[in-house]
Amino acid sequence: MVRPTRVTNDIRAFREAAGLTQAALAARVGVTRQTLIAIEQGRYSPTLELAFQISRVLEARLDDLFHYPEES
Repeated sequence: MVRPTRVTNDIRAFREAAGLTQAALAARVGVTRQTLIAIEQGRYSPTLELAFQISRVLEARLDDLFHYPEES
């Protein structure tokens, strides 16, 4: 059983603000649309390299796109 990641993201908001479809962003970073959907939905965490690629295409900082919960 695959456990969802604790990493959340705002990729969808940044992608839509940039006027990109899921397919367009996926093509620009070299993944399938299905992979991008899984990342946006928090079912899959991208590699660090892919996270950097997404942030560059969306012209956003990594910590603006990805969030990890604070330990209490």
